[in-house]
Amino acid sequence: MSIETSRSHSNPRLIIEERLYTRLVALAERARAQAPELAERLLLEIERADLRAPEEMPADVVTLGSEVTFREHDRTRTVQIVAPEDADIERSRISVLTPVGAALLGLAVGQKISWDMPDKRVAVLEVLAVRQPSDTPAH
Repeated sequence: MSIETSRSHSNPRLIIEERLYTRLVALAERARAQAPELAERLLLEIERADLRAPEEMPADVVTLGSEVTFREHDRTRTVQIVAPEDADIERSRISVLTPVGAALLGLAVGQKISWDMPDKRVAVLEVLAVRQPSDTPAH
């Protein structure tokens, strides 16, 4: 697993809101029985993240609840990253406990990550846009 960014050639740390840290760890721990490899990879990502107070979170970072537009090779998709109980693939709401959800968590616009997928291929995901729940117009 590696990270690159079009902004810089260094490996930037992921950014996660500190109040989500405990919840994300608990979700990953609960997932160990069903998906031990993915749970372990998510825990590793969470542990290496730069934890920030809510008011210090950059608006362009993928977090729980974010709507993210990303490119995987030549395909562009927009999904919302949600807790497992809120996942609904037909509404493009993917769980943070899926390979794509775990890979995108904590990345900012312009960053790329190479992620080993369950089908043994390596996906390169690039974050193109992030919209936070507070950016969504009321219905």
